[in-house]
Amino acid sequence: MDLILWRHAEARDLPEDAPFDAAADLARPLTPRGDKQAQRMADWLNRFLPETTKVLVSPALRTRQTAEALGRKIRTVESLAPGATHTQALAAARWPDSREPVLLVGHQPTLGQLAAYLMGGPATLDGPPWAVRKGAVWWLRHRQREGIDEVVLVSVRTPDKL
Repeated sequence: MDLILWRHAEARDLPEDAPFDAAADLARPLTPRGDKQAQRMADWLNRFLPETTKVLVSPALRTRQTAEALGRKIRTVESLAPGATHTQALAAARWPDSREPVLLVGHQPTLGQLAAYLMGGPATLDGPPWAVRKGAVWWLRHRQREGIDEVVLVSVRTPDKL
């Protein structure tokens, strides 16, 4: 199974002087730079993603806008909202049992925790999450070799290097 982690592109910040508001956070749109980041990454992804790839996104506007650059059907999954755990993300993706590749469009620190957990095992959860840059993609693959489960890092891309 392929699992592709895509952090949303650059979004507008909340006002620094305002108290945190979860609804306002979910409504943050991409910046013009974020639109360009999303389109660059979408162009790259569309060259390699199978047509059968399931695209799952957080309910945040910035993740939906990022994913919409693909021009594919997307599905909003509440359990991918900001603050989601790596286990919620794995359950949404049906890792490692999905028959189709899954593209998760989400947030930090969830995506960094998920990458660390899949590549380094449970012990990595005791440390800080791995950094996933805005607009970046981490492409992971589950396989079995001689009866042993393995996770392979297929690719890591950032929009500024495409």
